[in-house]
Amino acid sequence: MPKTASLNVRLDSEIKRNAEAVYSRYGLSLAEAVTVFLHQSCNIGGLPFELRPSRPNAESLAAMAEAERISRDPTVKGYRDMNLLFRDLDDDE
Repeated sequence: MPKTASLNVRLDSEIKRNAEAVYSRYGLSLAEAVTVFLHQSCNIGGLPFELRPSRPNAESLAAMAEAERISRDPTVKGYRDMNLLFRDLDDDE
């Protein structure tokens, strides 16, 4: 039987609960998921995923909703020519 080692990790309890819920859908305990993560890290020689924001924050979500609303509003003036846009912006000053 191979030798085993222990790994103790401190983390936010909400993150732990959320991660346990995610991995339980795959039939994995959190310890098994960490083991899979470490094996895959060794296999590829680094993190087994790309680091990038996966979800927009509240401010971005609000901006996207506003842009969607504006794009559907027939009373909002649109521009197909940047020169006309800048001219109107200059006129507002």
